Amino acid sequence: MTREVEDYYGKHGEPRKFDPTFKGPIHNRHCTDVLCCVLFIVVILGYIALGVIAWVHGDPKKVVYPTDSRGQFCGQKGSVNENKTILFYFNILKCASPVVLTSLQCPTKQLCVEKCPNRFATYIDMKSFFGVNGTYWEYYRQFCQPGFNNPRKSAVQVMRDEDCPSMIIPSRPFLRRCFPDFTTKNGILTVANKTTFRDGHGKTRNVTDLRDAAKGINYVLDAREVGMKIFEDYTNSWYWILIGLVITMVVSLLFILLLRFTAGILFWFVIFAVIGVIGYGIWHCYWEYSSLKGKPGSDIPIYDIGFQTDLRVYLQLRQTWLAFMILLCILELIIILMLIFLRKRICIAIALLREGSKAIGYIMSTLFYPIITFLLLAICICYWAVTAIFLSTSGEAVYKVLATQGQCKYANTTCNPEIFNTSNITKLCPGAQCAFAFYGGETVYHKYIFILQLCNLFVFLWLVNFAIALGQCTLAGAFASYYWAFKKPSDMPSFPLLASFGRALRYHTGSLAFGSLILALVQLVRIILEYLDNKLKGAQNKFAKFLLCCLKCCFWCLEKFIKFLNRNAYIMIAIYGKNFCTSAKEAFFLLMRNVVRVAVLDKVTDFLLFLGKLLIVGGVGVLAFFFFTRRITIIAEEAPSLNYYWVPLATVIFGSYLIAHGFFSVYAMCVDTLFLCFCEDLERNDGSAAKPYYMSPELHRILGRQERSLPKARG
Repeated sequence: MTREVEDYYGKHGEPRKFDPTFKGPIHNRHCTDVLCCVLFIVVILGYIALGVIAWVHGDPKKVVYPTDSRGQFCGQKGSVNENKTILFYFNILKCASPVVLTSLQCPTKQLCVEKCPNRFATYIDMKSFFGVNGTYWEYYRQFCQPGFNNPRKSAVQVMRDEDCPSMIIPSRPFLRRCFPDFTTKNGILTVANKTTFRDGHGKTRNVTDLRDAAKGINYVLDAREVGMKIFEDYTNSWYWILIGLVITMVVSLLFILLLRFTAGILFWFVIFAVIGVIGYGIWHCYWEYSSLKGKPGSDIPIYDIGFQTDLRVYLQLRQTWLAFMILLCILELIIILMLIFLRKRICIAIALLREGSKAIGYIMSTLFYPIITFLLLAICICYWAVTAIFLSTSGEAVYKVLATQGQCKYANTTCNPEIFNTSNITKLCPGAQCAFAFYGGETVYHKYIFILQLCNLFVFLWLVNFAIALGQCTLAGAFASYYWAFKKPSDMPSFPLLASFGRALRYHTGSLAFGSLILALVQLVRIILEYLDNKLKGAQNKFAKFLLCCLKCCFWCLEKFIKFLNRNAYIMIAIYGKNFCTSAKEAFFLLMRNVVRVAVLDKVTDFLLFLGKLLIVGGVGVLAFFFFTRRITIIAEEAPSLNYYWVPLATVIFGSYLIAHGFFSVYAMCVDTLFLCFCEDLERNDGSAAKPYYMSPELHRILGRQERSLPKARG
């Protein structure tokens, strides 16, 4: 061993500690931000207690099952309505009343039934036919109040006591409720092939009155039909969707593996491939635009078409392809201009990406860490959703007076349905109903349900940000152990990712919780501002709108800044093991001292990674488009029969983006960590024998610094 090498490695070939105050990302660890760690644990325990309390008081059946006028569930097992799964409205015409908009309840009696009526009939007609054929009454009574069996009772008294509905109309169940069975015949709206019906009070009504009463139901029914078709498309194409996602995963993995050996060539290929793909898209849009010239209906504006569930309608319009062509031209121009102005910096960014490829090559397990983050986020989301449902359904049945005829001073006051018909309210307010309004209560728990929902949301945001922070700190620690290893990979720990995960949980849970807490508070304020903005949409106070808009903008910028600062603070925590505030301060000033490199180097790498994701997702998306539209003649027969080809296509594109983003997010974290370590390396060392650089000779050379005969054993 030569004297020069001994100066670097020592007599026994072991790396020397050139800076006694720095021990890398492994040694000299102690617990940081202990107080916040304790607070975080206490909050988690309280969150678990909140979930238990909500589980004890809540009842999700209130969401699944409709309730009748007495607050009883339709179709609930073990109840009198076990076999009565559908909700029936005594007089659905009253659902057109403005009261529906204020109380969210139809001001008519609601009853649980086994099936919806399939014919037009009125109570008066039933009485007239009862003496001839008793089966009329047997059919009609199933829509009357349970236990009522007196067809000889006068119609006036029956209507007054609400024993039976004044009429029944052909209906079909939807969302466990009976709605008129609308059909269209020769462009005319009908119900059971009829355009008029009798309302049971001697009046003849048009079926359009039913449509107005069931306002919005037609749109819901259309949505149901579309939903069934979408479900059918998923049933027929799910395995092809999985194949597309597997292809994305394989291509993403191969892309990252190839970066280690051909980073420069591959990224220049990606750049020109993206330009070529967008160029082909521009040409294809122009070809479609030209081919539609002169075709009937192709010049109709998109605005006149409106919203259509079948997207193929839009592809028959010239305006659609013109819009696509303009957007692609703008995107192509932006990319070309960025390449022209950043052409010199791209070479530097590629060197940093090549170094990141080496780090990932040594720690391949990092590519699969996003799965852990995904599972943690899934647990947080599921727990929050379940707790929110139980909290929202933990009230008791509350009944209120609903009046539709004139003014009533008792309107919207609470009432008791058991004694309502014998009270003075029915005399003072004719037609008033004591109907089930909502679930609430008068206890302390019920009074603070809204506060508990806010707590549920806040802790959910905290936990989600903590799961993301844990992943960032774990990956940063693993990649930092690669950078600060003088001899790579011999100086690296045996399992760098597992070791980094253990360090993050054991020593820095408090620091991660602290950073996540700050971000969660800002996000909660943003959610509250969005809520207030929706509430003030109809307000005329322009100053309040302007102030709210400014606050939303400020907190949006603040959230972005905190995310950027937290990300770099977690890297410093992974390297030095200091508390959050110290790490955030050191990361901020380190980046400010290297602000030029941050602006032109780190962001260029983000741009190149974005192009990589764009190429992968775009390539898989184009392949899926040609497959599902049967344009690949070789395998056209294998393509499934679909109602909407865009359903599996959108799923493949969205899923491909998530998969590619998962792989490239690891790459981005690697680059950010190496970049911060690189800046720290430049400030701590000078390349001399006493203070050698830890960066690779290639990275050092391309940054324009003179090599100082660094030992080649660093890798």
